[in-house]
Amino acid sequence: MRGGVAGLVDVCCVLVFVAIGRATHEDAASLTGYLATVWPFLVALGVGWGVSRAWRGAEVLWPVGVVVWATTVAGGMALRALSGDGTAVAFVIVATLFLALTLLGWRLVTRFARVRAVSRQG
Repeated sequence: MRGGVAGLVDVCCVLVFVAIGRATHEDAASLTGYLATVWPFLVALGVGWGVSRAWRGAEVLWPVGVVVWATTVAGGMALRALSGDGTAVAFVIVATLFLALTLLGWRLVTRFARVRAVSRQG
């Protein structure tokens, strides 16, 4: 998977996480609220991509996927705290699990699909 496509998939994971979270708390209608919630995680995702050099192999689960995921969660929460937004334990747990499922999940699916394709050829 090319880096640009993988980057879009990662961004979509974060956008969906925030959209579901805001809808769950009946805050889905506010665009400014959505942007206020999503920006720390998108910035942290970008940092994770930079730290892991994800553009060189974004679909790799370890170390790229794990670094992107951990940086997105930790950095997103740190930026939320620095900007005066909440980091309740339940929110941290949900963010950690959802972003693991999505940011690591698509990489795992890609890996299994690639292995399966190779085994069918050989």
